[in-house]
Amino acid sequence: MNQIIRLKIILLLMYSSLTFGQEVKGKVLDENNKPIPYVNVILKGTLNGVETDLNGEFSITLKKTSGVLVFSSLGFKTVEKNVNSASTIQITMQEDSGVLDEVVLTGNRSKPRTILDSAVPIDNVGVRELQATGQTNIDQMLTFAVPSYNSTNQTISDATAHFDPADLRGLGPSRTLVLINGKRKNQSALVYVNDTPGKGEVGTDMKSIPTAAIERVEILRDGASAQYGSDAVAGVVNIILKKDIDFTQVNLNSGVTSRGDGFNADADVNHTMTFANGGFLNATLGFSYQDYTNRAGSPGRDDLFGVDNQWTQDNPTLGMIVGQPEMKKGDIYINSEFPLNDTTKLYAFGGFNLRKGKSFALYRPPYWITDDFGLLTPPGETYDGFQPTFETDIKDILFTAGGKFLLGGFNADLSATYGGNQVDYTIGNTINPSLGASSPTSFDAGAYAFSNIIGNFDVNRSFGEVSMGLGIEARQERFEVTEGQEESYVGGGAQSFPGLQPSNALNETRTNVGVYGTLDWDVSDRFLIGGAIRYENYSDFGGNTSWKINSRYKLGEAGVLRASYSTGFRAPSLHQVYLSNVQTLVSGNTISNQGTFNNVSPVIRDLGVAPLFAETSKNISAGLTVKASRDFTISLDYYNVRVDDRVLFTGEITGVDDNGVPNAAVQQILDDNNVTSIKFFINAVNTITQGFDYTMRYKNIDFASGKLGVNLAFNVNRTNLEGEVETPSKLSGYKNKIFNRKEQSRIISARPNMKFLFGGDYKIGNFTANLNNTYFGEVTWQHASDPSKDQTFAGKVVTDFSVSYDFSKAVSFRAQVNNLFDVFPDEIDPKGDPVTNLGGRFRYPWEVNQFGFNGTSFRAGLTFKF
Repeated sequence: MNQIIRLKIILLLMYSSLTFGQEVKGKVLDENNKPIPYVNVILKGTLNGVETDLNGEFSITLKKTSGVLVFSSLGFKTVEKNVNSASTIQITMQEDSGVLDEVVLTGNRSKPRTILDSAVPIDNVGVRELQATGQTNIDQMLTFAVPSYNSTNQTISDATAHFDPADLRGLGPSRTLVLINGKRKNQSALVYVNDTPGKGEVGTDMKSIPTAAIERVEILRDGASAQYGSDAVAGVVNIILKKDIDFTQVNLNSGVTSRGDGFNADADVNHTMTFANGGFLNATLGFSYQDYTNRAGSPGRDDLFGVDNQWTQDNPTLGMIVGQPEMKKGDIYINSEFPLNDTTKLYAFGGFNLRKGKSFALYRPPYWITDDFGLLTPPGETYDGFQPTFETDIKDILFTAGGKFLLGGFNADLSATYGGNQVDYTIGNTINPSLGASSPTSFDAGAYAFSNIIGNFDVNRSFGEVSMGLGIEARQERFEVTEGQEESYVGGGAQSFPGLQPSNALNETRTNVGVYGTLDWDVSDRFLIGGAIRYENYSDFGGNTSWKINSRYKLGEAGVLRASYSTGFRAPSLHQVYLSNVQTLVSGNTISNQGTFNNVSPVIRDLGVAPLFAETSKNISAGLTVKASRDFTISLDYYNVRVDDRVLFTGEITGVDDNGVPNAAVQQILDDNNVTSIKFFINAVNTITQGFDYTMRYKNIDFASGKLGVNLAFNVNRTNLEGEVETPSKLSGYKNKIFNRKEQSRIISARPNMKFLFGGDYKIGNFTANLNNTYFGEVTWQHASDPSKDQTFAGKVVTDFSVSYDFSKAVSFRAQVNNLFDVFPDEIDPKGDPVTNLGGRFRYPWEVNQFGFNGTSFRAGLTFKF
């Protein structure tokens, strides 16, 4: 009897070992027998996978006695290996042509493909390439790494100075969709209503995403509304977070400009916790500080007010601070996966970002605001004016949770996402003159908030040479405006920014449901044809259908030809539909309060302004990629994007039209609301954007006992206006004021017409050097009414140089000089109009912008791995 029991126990143990896991160990080497870390090792046909450690070693559990392991890593050819349980193996991986053979997730919703296999142009920018730019935020890193991406620091522009509008292919911030790990990132709470690039649009708060958490960035440079929905007219930026990293990394950095201002410092730590069965949680914690810079002009007189007196002579800069804002930032991000079994895994990612910033408004000299009632001037001192501060408290949160599993032979992905962005305003070092000596000197001016809740269900499957994908997305969006304290808006309001009023406060929502399908057919090993279709329905303006067709033909192993045609759309943001406020801005030769009325207001509807509706687009692209050798690749793509019924933020509508004819209805609105002009959003213009993207990379060149790599890339683009500006019948005489020449230049010439990147990297032993030159092409500012006062700012080359040295596997050092030759944009020539440079306060352009005006900066840091 005891023998029978023992036999049963032995059989049970044997069954358990076969059923519950046999371990396969191994090591992955390159062609020089050096270990390759971070190689993905996946059991084919399952979700079971691990990564190699720093020594190239791995261990994976099989639930069957045999299987096929797939080894893949950036820059290496994928290897498949048949394995048996309890075996030890060694794998040698061959280098491949870098990014072209990397599998990318973006733009291929039915089947993962490499860049070379894709029918649309995709950039894959690794974290090392981003860090080599020496920039401090992801938006600036991408500006100096991707020719068609643009973002620049703003100044004297209220909250816009704390967000910095970013766009792709010059199509504006609203038309680039940002994803994180393939899931939609929420938009920011802010509408860019100041005189900057992207005016009137809503973007994504790129500063909220910590660079220390990023593994790479995939950029789809093609219209993708049919695949991803609204906002993907210009393309998609997909930020991929770090995964199971087998070490803890700590980064310490600090820098300053050559003029001794703009000091910055940051510290972050990235660590992975692992769990049984291949689960992990990668966490990033970071802190940073940035001081303000000042590059104000020194006119010595104030032509804006027509003043040349003792005060202006004693204060030649007119008290101004013009430069990047002060910023303090803290963030925490996670990325995690937990396999339940070979066919199911759970995942979660996201994080929280908190930023506090301080920028500056126009200085109030004593001849403008004649008395501060002793509130800002120290006792016993003479009143000398004051410069208000615009302070922001920004919170951004993103969290996604979901699961991937097999469902009836399909790969399925079910997820839920919450994203939110909020910006609270404080107006400091200022007064409300109408309150006299009882005025506060700091005001809670209100807040904006935007959030969305998203549910996604996606499936895909391949049937031989045909791959298909299906999905549904449901989304609720919410836009909230909170009024400021009463003292901030009563009377004339706080100087520089009257607070948000009770009439501005709101809490509005809308819902959206979208369904899509994609189909790819590999007609042969060389020829692919594919397409996508998507229908979306919004609760506030109805439905839209968009579609796409694309194709790719391989030129043997040497390259590919590709082309696509698609239709797209962009839903007007909730912000654009409902925003209203009062701002203190320069108008003509005066400083005045200007009112923005939302698109659903009876005030605006009575003027004949129609409700906002979706922009539509048509996108054509065609390109060629040549893989001349394993290390030498070239690509060239042409694109043509037509956007119809583009949503605009109008110019200043006053009581008289373009021809000086009084309009009693408009004047009554001005009188009733104590403002000198009004603005609103309207579908009003069509545009056509055309351009070329070119990239050339040549790496692993033997040079002076080391390895040299060179890259050349450029983007050339031009946007033209098509047809007439749509004008409401009751405002038929206001065509120029609705969309004047200055506002037109923000669309057609505010971004460089060409951006050219040429650089190289050299590595010998533990030493690496990077030299990058970025040519920012010319931009043109147009005067609102007088073409003779237009100004074109010439193209300039900005040179960045960095070096790094690995003292050991655990410690490395890096140092960078950005803008090595201290290059600045051309100075503003007002040509007799003081509004152009605000009476000399602005020395460099800000309404059109190339690369900012901080000049040379230095930065150095240490990285520790353990």
